[in-house]
Amino acid sequence: MSKEALLIIDMSNDFVSDEGNLTVGKPAQQIVPTIIEAANDFLARDQIVAICMDNHKENDPHFELWPAHNVEGTWGQKLYEELEVWFEGHKNHPNVIYIGKPEYDAFFNTELDSELKKHKVEKVHLTGVCTDICNFLTAYGAYARGYKTVAHQDKMATFTGQHDTFIKHMATVFKTEIR
Repeated sequence: MSKEALLIIDMSNDFVSDEGNLTVGKPAQQIVPTIIEAANDFLARDQIVAICMDNHKENDPHFELWPAHNVEGTWGQKLYEELEVWFEGHKNHPNVIYIGKPEYDAFFNTELDSELKKHKVEKVHLTGVCTDICNFLTAYGAYARGYKTVAHQDKMATFTGQHDTFIKHMATVFKTEIR
């Protein structure tokens, strides 16, 4: 039987907290409860929850484009508040996966694809930040690997004002279902 996976993308202190180095701020903070609700629902239905988190070294080339963020082992890389509490309570659950990612696309140079295949996942649900960067490019990564994609527009946020444009773009370009 095929499964589905909820991808929680980049919901770290650096992207969500008011004190984060590259924060989306309040729009990201507002989606935390709905992401936790979805994660609990996925686990209750014996589905997969994958935490997909930017993972950078101190002198990462990304920092030529962006302020330093999600540096390995720092406060900034930890999941934001209630999500960290949720993860700590579920990290040993067999259907919870943590994937550190070096790039925007959570599939690029990570074990995400092999983990999802191991669990027989055929459809991925996208949540987190940023709609127009990591969520959009992860939608492409999933699409390119043959997964069906679902974008949860009420569980995504960005700091660029391009949320709606990229939600529509996912539907048009990657045949993503929009919820």
